[in-house]
Amino acid sequence: PLLEDSSRLKVGHNLKYDMNVLANHGISLRGCQHDTMLESYVLDSTATRHDMDSLALKYLGKKTISFEDVAGKGAKQITFNSVPVDKAAEYAAEDAEVTLRLHQALWPRITEHPAMEKLYTEIEMPLLPVLSRMERHGVAINAAMLLEQSTQLAEKMRQVEQRAYTIAGEDFNLGSPKQIQTILYDKLGLPALEKTPTGQPSTAESVLQDLALDYELPGLILEHRGLSKLKSTYTDRLPEQISRRTGRVHTSYHQAVAATGRLSSSDPNLQNIPIRTEEGRRIRQAFIAPPGCVLLAADYSQIELRIMAHLSGDQGLLAAFARGEDVHKMTAAEVFGIDHAAVTEEQRRTAKVINFGLIYGM
Repeated sequence: PLLEDSSRLKVGHNLKYDMNVLANHGISLRGCQHDTMLESYVLDSTATRHDMDSLALKYLGKKTISFEDVAGKGAKQITFNSVPVDKAAEYAAEDAEVTLRLHQALWPRITEHPAMEKLYTEIEMPLLPVLSRMERHGVAINAAMLLEQSTQLAEKMRQVEQRAYTIAGEDFNLGSPKQIQTILYDKLGLPALEKTPTGQPSTAESVLQDLALDYELPGLILEHRGLSKLKSTYTDRLPEQISRRTGRVHTSYHQAVAATGRLSSSDPNLQNIPIRTEEGRRIRQAFIAPPGCVLLAADYSQIELRIMAHLSGDQGLLAAFARGEDVHKMTAAEVFGIDHAAVTEEQRRTAKVINFGLIYGM
């Protein structure tokens, strides 16, 4: 009753987590008034990590009892229900006390800035229960489609391997930097553009990209790496992460991680599924809506460039937006000295890099 009473206001640290745990036991946490993790984030998104231990040290000068202090670490770590009650009580009570003290330290600082207070009270706090529901609801995916794609990726990787073996004149492990080094530099005599700290020729992605401009094999190795990552991270892994209870994938959305104010997601990260390659786009097709529903994507149209046009007063940019033109295409036409209609998707992407590079201090 106390937890579900909306008139009893609550202060917590990372309340979304508690909200989800309690929801699993049929308890609806209500009356969430303040979250010290979000207070810290709104106050200064880049100053520190926003976990309780870091904040206690920074704002209260207090070193807290860590989870490892009470439960041990590594293979010997025990679950919290096995911690002796006296130790568990001290650890939990300290968490509650530190949370209240953090709120008392952070909230007055936020109220000094009306815009910051508005952001916290009107956006961040109301978003918390929404994200909690989204996490518990989960995302529907077509597991059969992903498993089929896994088979196709494996076949494509095999084809790339065969081509690589032909060029190298022998079989080798395309996933082994040591063997790649031996083939590229010792056997084929490719130029060593960079060296590792130990003085060995580098097989880093940036080096292989440069070599791929003149040689076929480094390009095949990169292609194999890309396919392998798609297979291991997505097509193989996502079906394994489907909950037996809900039949859906449940990610965690992080409200207090990205310095820009965006959300991030983990376990699995659903925000960096590749879109530039055909294989990546096909993985996205496996995310589905239930019958009678659709998936809707909504995005600000070139918001940073509109801000840049406003702040800089650049006539070309302002005119392009006034005419409703695609600014990246306009930049591409200018940079490549071609007609607006002749701009390819690849040229537009390059121009986009230039536009955003200029904004962010290139």
